[in-house]
Parts: sequence; C-alpha cells; structure tokens
Amino acid sequence: QVQLVESGGGLVQAGGSLRLSCAASGRTFSSYVMGWFRQVPEKEREFVASISWNGGTAYYADSVKGRFTISRDNAKNTVYLEMNSLKPEDTAVYFCAARSTRATTFDYWGQGTQVTVSS
Repeated sequence: QVQLVESGGGLVQAGGSLRLSCAASGRTFSSYVMGWFRQVPEKEREFVASISWNGGTAYYADSVKGRFTISRDNAKNTVYLEMNSLKPEDTAVYFCAARSTRATTFDYWGQGTQVTVSS
C-alpha cells in the first residue's frame, strides 16, 4: 500500500504561481510512477502530468505544457507540481496518484488539494 498526502493548494491570482507537494509513505516510493490529476465539479478527473520512477521522463497535458513542471525527490518520498502562469481554468481539486511501473492505471490516490485561481 502507498499513502499519499497532498499539500500546497490555495487561492492565487491569475498569472501567479503555486507549488503542490505530495508526500508518500508505505512501499518503496522510487518504484512508482507518480502523477497529478485534477477535477472540477461535474466533470471527469483529467490527467495533468506524470513522472517516471527515476524522474527521467515526464508527460504533460497540452493545457499545462510550458507552465507546469512535475518533479520528484526520491530521498524525501515526495513529488511536486510547480504551477506557473496560472489561469482561472486551472481551478480544480488536484490529486496525486501512484502506480507501479508494470501497471497501466494509477492505483493509489491522495485526498486532493484545492487550487483556486481568481481572475
């Protein structure tokens, strides 16, 4: 089992920045692919970014490419999402997720952290 706890959400003006953190506990963090997703009410959860077990490969949704950066520190069992040039449409609950390198879906989820971007 992997337990995930997000932090760093809040209220920010458009054009501002936030850094989300996700602390993991449980099985070996470095063996997991980590991801960030977001969800707004009445819409499906959407993929934001993911990062390989060693941080060597990252993927981003087109809507955040060039503005968001995912990173991880395996020594601290933590994954980050640096969000710059925030837009009101980035407002959502952001979730951290983990999957094993052999899995095709994310199996472990955090409770989410609210990000609100005001115009």
